[in-house]
Amino acid sequence: MLNIEKIREDFPILKRKVNGKPLVYFDNAATSQKPQQVIDCLVDYYSNHNANIHRGVHILSQEATDLFENARIKLQKHFNASKAYEIIFTSGTTHGINMISNGFSDLLGVHDEIIVSALEHHSNIVPWQMLCEKTGATLKVIPMNVKGELEMDNFRAMLSEKTKLVFVNHVSNALGTINPIKEIIDLSHAVGAAVLIDGAQATPHLRPDVQALDCDFYVCSAHKLCGPTGIGILYGKESWLNKLPPYQGGGEMISEVTFEKTTYADLPHKFEAGTPNIAGGIAFGAAIDYLNGIGLENIAAYENELLNYGTKRLKEIEGLKIYGPETNKASVISFNIENIHPYDIGSIIDKLGIAVRTGHHCAQPIMDFYKIPGTIRASFAFYNTKEEIDIFVEAVKKAKTMLS
Repeated sequence: MLNIEKIREDFPILKRKVNGKPLVYFDNAATSQKPQQVIDCLVDYYSNHNANIHRGVHILSQEATDLFENARIKLQKHFNASKAYEIIFTSGTTHGINMISNGFSDLLGVHDEIIVSALEHHSNIVPWQMLCEKTGATLKVIPMNVKGELEMDNFRAMLSEKTKLVFVNHVSNALGTINPIKEIIDLSHAVGAAVLIDGAQATPHLRPDVQALDCDFYVCSAHKLCGPTGIGILYGKESWLNKLPPYQGGGEMISEVTFEKTTYADLPHKFEAGTPNIAGGIAFGAAIDYLNGIGLENIAAYENELLNYGTKRLKEIEGLKIYGPETNKASVISFNIENIHPYDIGSIIDKLGIAVRTGHHCAQPIMDFYKIPGTIRASFAFYNTKEEIDIFVEAVKKAKTMLS
């Protein structure tokens, strides 16, 4: 049983008011709030250890290097990667996806096919479209049904020896759908295709085991995991990371440089050109420690309680429609009210101190499928409460009355 009031004390922003009202923060799918432990970690690094890493013989550089590499080990253990150097620090999920897209640009040709799903965020659509433009490969899309689930029979029919890459999110940011990624990975591997999983929305709610999943690549961002912005990871199987070329050239990613030829450094440095977000990487490790201290299983169970309670309360509102699956989903409720634009609801409840997301959530193809301009998305985290949901529901009711 989580002590929610004690947990909320760790998050200073939850004490603030917005428009004179206590903040109700239900935009966790966009970014999570940060506990004091993570904020203190950032302050401590810049106050006591700030130096560049891997390069200096002085004590500050050695301390910073140790802190940064220890964070990598924490992330390796959290995701159960086989080796620490299979964890590549990135600026976030989008960066990791683009690294792999760029790496495959010399490995694909006009007869090859790659597959994405209809439930993807734009960051897991656009890089693959760009890759197809470069290589002449064909992009195919796993269709979705009205429940917000992938049509797996269609996916099976798409797969062939032409399929080289498959990309799918673990959890839909727009609908909360938890996709059957283990089945997708196994089916893809059966035809020799590599698989990248976008874990940006999954990792705040569950703990992926990349070896058990057997995925080739897994990407996520720290800022959705109570960590800072501007830092994330790409997990890649060692065999694939050795096969792919570096994404950027510069310092750190080299073994030897002459004007005639450069040889590249070993993993993970081959993919980490330049000075990284050192403080961010260390604080990502602190965020993982914080979440594991609470327990991802405990977080998932409590967030499911919030999801069920919020769904039940919102269904009290006449004319309200929820999009996406009813079960097997993360703590996201994406909805509209008949004949009212989502932006108008979001604007009114913001005046009451409630933060939600409105729009297409960088998943415009999903909105086109439902023939809507967007949705109101309430996304819950483990520091939210049922009392906040009650405030939110009453605010939505008030907004509906004002706009009807």
